[in-house]
Amino acid sequence: QVQLVESGGGLVQAGGSLRLSCAASGDTFSNYGMGWFRQAPGKERVFAAAISWNGGRTYYADSVKGRFTISRDNAKNTVYLQMNSLKPEDTALYYCAANPSRRGEGTKWYEYNYWGQGTQVTVSS
Repeated sequence: QVQLVESGGGLVQAGGSLRLSCAASGDTFSNYGMGWFRQAPGKERVFAAAISWNGGRTYYADSVKGRFTISRDNAKNTVYLQMNSLKPEDTALYYCAANPSRRGEGTKWYEYNYWGQGTQVTVSS
């Protein structure tokens, strides 16, 4: 099992930046691809970014490509999401998740076995 705890959310003005962190514990972190999803009020949880077990491959939703960067530090059991040029439509609860496929290419929520509790990101206009 993997336990995930997100941090780094907050309130930021449009055009600003935030870096989310997700600390993992339990099973060997490098056994998992990792992903970030987000859920706006009244909407479905949607894919934002994913990364393979060693960081060699990354994947992004079109809506965040060029603005968000996912990375991981296996020595620290942590995955990050650097978010730049934030827009009001990025406002959501952000979740990190662990995918038992080390390739880390999953873009669907059901491909992920473990989830954190989420961290709120609010972008004001």
